[in-house]
Amino acid sequence: MKNVVIEKKWILLNNEIMVKENDEYRLEKDKEAVRSYFLDYVNKNTVFFYTLKEKINYLIDNEYYIDFYQWYTFEEMQEVYDLIYTYKFRFPSFMSAFKFFQSYALRDDSGEKFLERYEDRIAAIALFLGKEDKARAKEFAQLLISQEYQPATPTFLNAGKKRSGELVSCFLDEVGDNLNGIGYAIDSAIKLSSIGGGVSFNMSKLRGRGEAIKGVDGLASGVLPVMKIMEDTFSYANQLGQRPGAGAAYLNIFHSDIEEFLDCKKINVDEKVRIKSLSIGVIVPDKFMELAASDEPCYLFYAHTVFREYGKYLDEMDMDIMYEELLSNPNIRKKKINARVLLVKLAQTQKESGYPYIFYKDNANKQHALNQVGHIKFSNLCTEIMQTSEVSDIGGYGEADKINYGISCNLGSLNIATVMDHKNIKNAVKSAMTALTIVSDITDIKMVPSIKKANEELHSVGLGAMNLHGYLAKNFIMYESLEALDFSNIFFMMVNFYSLERSMEIARDKGETFKGFEKTDYANGTYFDKHIQEDYAPKTDKVKALFEGMEIPTKEDWARLKEQVKQYGLYNAYRLAIAPNQSTGYIMNATPSVMPIVDIIEIREYGDSTTYYPMPYLNNDNYFFYKSAYEMDQTKVLRLISVIQRHIDQGISCILHTNSTDSTRDLAKYYIYAHKMGLKSLYYTRTRKSSIDECVSCAV
Repeated sequence: MKNVVIEKKWILLNNEIMVKENDEYRLEKDKEAVRSYFLDYVNKNTVFFYTLKEKINYLIDNEYYIDFYQWYTFEEMQEVYDLIYTYKFRFPSFMSAFKFFQSYALRDDSGEKFLERYEDRIAAIALFLGKEDKARAKEFAQLLISQEYQPATPTFLNAGKKRSGELVSCFLDEVGDNLNGIGYAIDSAIKLSSIGGGVSFNMSKLRGRGEAIKGVDGLASGVLPVMKIMEDTFSYANQLGQRPGAGAAYLNIFHSDIEEFLDCKKINVDEKVRIKSLSIGVIVPDKFMELAASDEPCYLFYAHTVFREYGKYLDEMDMDIMYEELLSNPNIRKKKINARVLLVKLAQTQKESGYPYIFYKDNANKQHALNQVGHIKFSNLCTEIMQTSEVSDIGGYGEADKINYGISCNLGSLNIATVMDHKNIKNAVKSAMTALTIVSDITDIKMVPSIKKANEELHSVGLGAMNLHGYLAKNFIMYESLEALDFSNIFFMMVNFYSLERSMEIARDKGETFKGFEKTDYANGTYFDKHIQEDYAPKTDKVKALFEGMEIPTKEDWARLKEQVKQYGLYNAYRLAIAPNQSTGYIMNATPSVMPIVDIIEIREYGDSTTYYPMPYLNNDNYFFYKSAYEMDQTKVLRLISVIQRHIDQGISCILHTNSTDSTRDLAKYYIYAHKMGLKSLYYTRTRKSSIDECVSCAV
């Protein structure tokens, strides 16, 4: 019994956070839990090495690490390790330490002993991304150990390891409307899922249920059976049994199968129809929102009849132009519904399941600088990746395939709090862009040609951010305030500016731009005009103080950058995307993404243990600034996200937080408001039970 108590001492200390003293949480107990976790567990289960050289040689000789000696001398590697260890890093919370050692630290082949500390993982990543360049390796080491930047899980977990998965694990592609196209998509799904990839597919080109096959009406089975096959595919290719495969299907809201597409997520639907593990998203053009707002009749179209008549796919049409044309054409098969009823049906499905994601197609394309290269048609598993794509034409035996663009997501996130505290936005953004570009350049997904093609020709990356709410609360700023809007506007403008500048520098140094650059709004300069016309100086005193000592790009700086980009081009077709980053957020002791927190002290269940995670920087002075998302006015949250979205060339994973008392009409109003504010997508809708009837901030 005594041994059990010792083994769980860190859990007991962590739990004492909730035992109030003088009506205040004992937050200092979390630090004690971290100390106990190391002394009583981590240290006792870590392989000990007498010297750094012994450690590196052991890890390379036993095929845990790649052979770093091919790129560096031992002395050069030691410089990188020494730099990292001089920071004397300490995990600021029990959860951050626990998450790292449970999910990311390298273990020996028995799975019982740790071979890495946090510093060692940082060193391996820095050496790997530096690749023969000691100065660059040290640049990355400093960026990572200061926790100003966090690579996404695939890179953070796998970089530098000999036996590893891919550095990128999020992909998108389109499904063609024939057996070859469907087969290619299923083949891609099973291959990408087997290497740890999550894959999103645009199903909008598939013919609807009851459409013609080889000219005979009524034979097509529609979208749902293909989704069933996809779901089984992801279930089968379950990434070595470590976790289930993950996939998503998107469908245009004007597609004739949209109603049963939504029904597939209802709890009480027939099992033959129900889709359990595959995520779903709806593609919503402006025209539908216009019809819903004016309460006009709405028509759904059968996709194959559209293609047969016009030689163009339904989901690639501008519905503002083509809707009336399709409506009046007797050769186009259609069915009538009520737009508002469909919008409410969408809300009902979200209330039950959290799905579907919503992708505002025209909002995304209005802000798309690559419209002359291609259009954005759908998004990914987390609704932040928005890039041009084109369905591949897969031929039969003896026929040539025409491989077009899929999409590859290569992600990482800035830690807003540490970047601001170090007054280091410019250098952090540029180093992060360099690191992401290196990952893109060395990624080679040969097994799926459309993914390989997009990555090789477009060099797309997705730099995001986390810890917005944590940083605001740390500085006594309410998330719903004008100061929050002011700060976000300046910060993300600067991220946009420096990511563009760095992409230009990479293009200049390599003598190479992404394919099609000359057709874009970057090349003709129109992208920059809105920035040249706007004054980005902080408007509020609090925000002025936060940016004191930092150079904020001026109109003149934007004008200079415009000319440089026109001269040298850009290397990365896409640069910015804000992912949910919940998992890596724990390691960084950061509030996830740019969304508000859900709980001031988060409760997590691991096996038979309950652990508590106080929000970053939480103390009894700033407690009231950590207001739960469930207690916030969602229109104010959406407004803040819309301000950030102005500066992000891709998307933002934006979650709606509602209470069970909110009606489907309330949800529909949020959809309309989000669309009106220019958001490109909405991720999950989370609903809290009405039994929790008071703000946690007021329950001290």
